[in-house]
Amino acid sequence: MAKLVPLFSGSQGNSYYIASSGKGVLIDVGRSAKQITNALLNNNIELSTIQAIFITHEHIDHVKGLRVFANRHSIPVFSTQGTLREMERLNYVDEKTSCHLIQSGGVDLDTMHVDSFPISHDCAEGCGYRITMNDSSFALATDLGYLSGEVEQAMLGCDAVVIESNHDLRMLQMGPYPYPLKRRIMSEKGHLSNAVCAEFLPKLVKSGTKRFVLAHLSRENNMPEIAYRESLNELTINSMNIGEDFTLDVAPVETMGKSIVF
Repeated sequence: MAKLVPLFSGSQGNSYYIASSGKGVLIDVGRSAKQITNALLNNNIELSTIQAIFITHEHIDHVKGLRVFANRHSIPVFSTQGTLREMERLNYVDEKTSCHLIQSGGVDLDTMHVDSFPISHDCAEGCGYRITMNDSSFALATDLGYLSGEVEQAMLGCDAVVIESNHDLRMLQMGPYPYPLKRRIMSEKGHLSNAVCAEFLPKLVKSGTKRFVLAHLSRENNMPEIAYRESLNELTINSMNIGEDFTLDVAPVETMGKSIVF
């Protein structure tokens, strides 16, 4: 049995804790070290259980507290080569940070095996992660310009999935953002819309996925109830029943102390 704890989600910062057999990892550290520490303690998560930190990409909402948190607690950091290079250039890590590259064979830890897969986003070398534990599996993919074949393949068959449902297309089109920013969000280097996310979920259920968490919602161009309803409607149309075939949650901007067990 494994558990997922969404600590932070959205443009203000992102971080997730995944654990199995009493040990876990963090994916991203997008708030201050103090905020991350408090969120962990508020969820009764001991810092000593964190085996490693895995970074998806170098944007500030994913790495804000990384250097201080990792150095303070001597936790190794894993990322792709491009992401590590950018984090070094931007001073998000330093010579005290224990940095490691994700190799093609993934990373073996005490209680889990972690593989990365490439994503399309306007960053150096972004990735998502698939984690295999004793009797369960998990995948996270946010900051997606689109759902590539590699992303889909990595997520299929996982028991639990965190997937981006960033924006409602109409809200984005009619909203206050300048046109170049709207174009960037809607591009293949931008973010995944509610509609594209929702359309993929029935395929995941058919592959065995039971737990969904919608993540990285835009504060300006989305609402939790809109993202939730669009995904739920798509699943219902495909004759899939909530509570029986799947569960559906929206990751909170800040943790509300909820764990998702899978």
